[in-house]
Amino acid sequence: MLTAGIDVGSRTTKVVILESGKWLEEKIKNTGANSIKRAEEVFNSALHDLNLKKGDIDYIIATGYGRVNISFADEKITEITCHGLGAHKLFPNTKTIIDIGGQDSKVISLDDKGRVDDFVMNDKCAAGTGRFLEVMADNLEVSLEKIGELSLKTKKAADISSTCTVFAESEVISLVAEGIKKSKILRGLHKSIVKRMIGMMHKVGLNKEITMTGGVCHNDGVYEILENELNSKINRPVKPQYVGAYGAADLAYRKLRKI
Repeated sequence: MLTAGIDVGSRTTKVVILESGKWLEEKIKNTGANSIKRAEEVFNSALHDLNLKKGDIDYIIATGYGRVNISFADEKITEITCHGLGAHKLFPNTKTIIDIGGQDSKVISLDDKGRVDDFVMNDKCAAGTGRFLEVMADNLEVSLEKIGELSLKTKKAADISSTCTVFAESEVISLVAEGIKKSKILRGLHKSIVKRMIGMMHKVGLNKEITMTGGVCHNDGVYEILENELNSKINRPVKPQYVGAYGAADLAYRKLRKI
């Protein structure tokens, strides 16, 4: 059985293809202005690498913000459900998911079977998202891939009082003018993201075990501070951006098997 999950996010579009429930292939591209075109490109790229055609896929589930536009999908399922199932498949004891993506962040509470109990989402503000970090990295003239590593060079964090991207940007500019080291500024920015995420966790309840997903999961600085603040080991997927697409592909497999 071949199944596919397509996660059309506001920032990136991901596809995961499974064979009898086992991970076979994945692809990712920036979503851009045309989510329908990008979804087709990413899906076709994955098929090409496997020497497959669209008709070879038995069931396709689309998820994410742009799921409603994916006409070739057999079904469209919310990203909350798909993230929950994907995290549960990777780490079966997961009770809380911290997902920090490009332009939104969310905390999801799961039951023992990976079903969603509750969730809270920040999709109205860039604060606490990958976009927030992109803006700050640009201001500090540090590549996005290096900011986590650089922030680990100090244990002292600059005080960033605002969680608003616009106001925090002004604070960063002022700190740079004062000669504050970039590592301290970045650690302060990472702490501000973690503070926001912990506030969201309190709204749904924090139950261990915890799994982190989304592109910001690659940031070692945010990951370390989260573990320290929560005083808990946090599961970290090897491919954190694909968790939603993986959950969608697995759900497609379950539907074929009528589990």
